[in-house]
Amino acid sequence: MSHSAFAYVDGVLHAEGVSAVTLAERFGTPLFVYSRAALTHAYQAYAQACAGHRASVHVAVKANSNLAVLNVFARLGAGFDIVSSGELARVLAAGGQAKDIVFSGVGKSAAEMREALDAGVKCFNVESIPELDRLNAIAGECGKKAPISLRVNPDVDPKTHPYISTGLKANKFGIAFDEARSAYRAAAAFEHLEVFGIDCHIGSQITEIAPYLDALDKLLDLVEQIESDGIAIRHIDVGGGLGITYSEETPPDTGVFVRTLLERIAARGHGHREVYFEPGRSVTGNAGILLTRIEFLKPGAEKNFAIVDAAMNDLARPAMYQAYHAIDAVAPRQDTPTVYDVVGPVCESGDWLGRDRALAVKPGDLLAIRSAGAYAFAMSSNYNTRPRAAEVMVDGDRVHLVRARETVRELFAGESILPA
Repeated sequence: MSHSAFAYVDGVLHAEGVSAVTLAERFGTPLFVYSRAALTHAYQAYAQACAGHRASVHVAVKANSNLAVLNVFARLGAGFDIVSSGELARVLAAGGQAKDIVFSGVGKSAAEMREALDAGVKCFNVESIPELDRLNAIAGECGKKAPISLRVNPDVDPKTHPYISTGLKANKFGIAFDEARSAYRAAAAFEHLEVFGIDCHIGSQITEIAPYLDALDKLLDLVEQIESDGIAIRHIDVGGGLGITYSEETPPDTGVFVRTLLERIAARGHGHREVYFEPGRSVTGNAGILLTRIEFLKPGAEKNFAIVDAAMNDLARPAMYQAYHAIDAVAPRQDTPTVYDVVGPVCESGDWLGRDRALAVKPGDLLAIRSAGAYAFAMSSNYNTRPRAAEVMVDGDRVHLVRARETVRELFAGESILPA
């Protein structure tokens, strides 16, 4: 999953066949730019590795929920992993099928459960005993049997950022490993639930296979215990979380990752079961960039600042996770580079997009913030009453506006002042 869809042609960064300068002039900045070819390539790496196996791909909607992005995956035959009824509505609007949706998340409301049951989702990934109780009651009211798997927390350290580690005992997710067998017995006793599978998700931006294999071995041990209790497990959901290259990371090749897990499952005698993969960042992250224009260059006593028109409300990851995103000049100058902190206009010291970047730029120049296809627009906000950016999809030499830039008036259209 390289940046190959975003390459320099005659000294100017292009998205597939379109100059980033042209995109910025036509649609303004900040601007999220996605490559259909990059999305397709990243998804096909999973799909091709699953071919010939009882394995399927469910794209994690939370990474990038733009309708056009979801539609690209739906056309390729993807299933989806959702965590809210809002995401359910998005998937259906984008051409996805309810029968290919798994519904995850620790806090599903009664209303969300009803909507998902009515739509006919493939499976609920249940994360607690109280959730089993609620889902059983709602399914009974709806006259249905809810298909479920339990998300088991295997207490495996994925060696990633603590905010995106989800499989440790201290995390809020899933059912504790030691309690999982009894939880399955409880689930099987509910009248309006039907056990289909087992689910596990250990974190995000994971760059080695070993933690997955550790979690998988524990999961397969558990499956054998559960089936010895007379409860059939038809599928194993290994979750998502495979990392991407932001700077120096070297995540495993997607095909190698998928095949390694499938081989371990088969070697343990579980090859007859369906296997679900739930990629998010690894299919969207490097398929997008954020274009931003330099407003001012501000020299300082200790730091030089490149103040741009994008901010932490557009890209929260640096402020939230101290995350690194590569930042390149769209049309690099031949001048000697200066080291800048790239910062936005939001009134917070935490509003930075990149620290200590060597750039040969002038005010008005465009910068491209790389790896902005995942957890970028999806996490953006209107802090400081800033309209959210436009999103475009490039397909060869064609460009589609897939989300119009918000206007300030739209931001307070639903508000009102007090009566006189």
